[in-house]
Amino acid sequence: TMGKYINPFTDWGFKRLFGQEFSKPLLISFLNDLLVDELHVKDLTFRDKELLPPTKDQRGIICDVYCETDTGDRFIVEMQNRWQPNFLDRSICYACRSILDQVDKGRAEREDAYKFLPVYTICFMNYMPHTDEVSKFRTDIVLADKDTKAQVSNKLRFIYLALPLFEKKAEECETDFEKWIYVLKHMEALSRMPFTAQKEIFKQLEDYADSHRLTKKEWEAYENSLWVVRDNMACMAAAEREAREKG
Repeated sequence: TMGKYINPFTDWGFKRLFGQEFSKPLLISFLNDLLVDELHVKDLTFRDKELLPPTKDQRGIICDVYCETDTGDRFIVEMQNRWQPNFLDRSICYACRSILDQVDKGRAEREDAYKFLPVYTICFMNYMPHTDEVSKFRTDIVLADKDTKAQVSNKLRFIYLALPLFEKKAEECETDFEKWIYVLKHMEALSRMPFTAQKEIFKQLEDYADSHRLTKKEWEAYENSLWVVRDNMACMAAAEREAREKG
């Protein structure tokens, strides 16, 4: 039976909720709740897919945006939601590549050749991660001094969100960020959208996530995307089995 709301962790569902012009307010709200007390995103622009390196889609990067804060700072956000082997190593490689893509090779001798926008990588891990990868729901990785723990550069940032390790019930969610995570984690099984009375953006989320509002063409694209997720899960299970047998 069809759920009331789409699965946000299919490629199609994720792009519908976070990767469209019409749903920009959702992404801005999510990023501001994720990075609360750090920065405030005022606007964002989706990076032109035609200008991106062809490897982008193979990287499982589903959402690629330029963000501008209320203080005029700019940074790039890349969001991933697809399981891949060696997930952590891959995410580091992809972020480094995004930095290198910004550096003008022809200007290496000039002072401004190495000016580039910070790259924030946000990874949704909708599966139980390996304990040698992350061991808690949210892991924030920054470039910091080992002794003092002081951050030395904001140019690289990784945020890993392991959803199976988020165990709060709806009534236990205290922050807006926790409400987002609760809704995304349970969306496919929800019969009604919680928190709509407390936060206006969840009403918008409810509209865009409503599976009954999809056109026939959208529904077909979504169903195809669901099959890809199931295939991915099967591959992941097989890879884990193989690793256990070898180990």
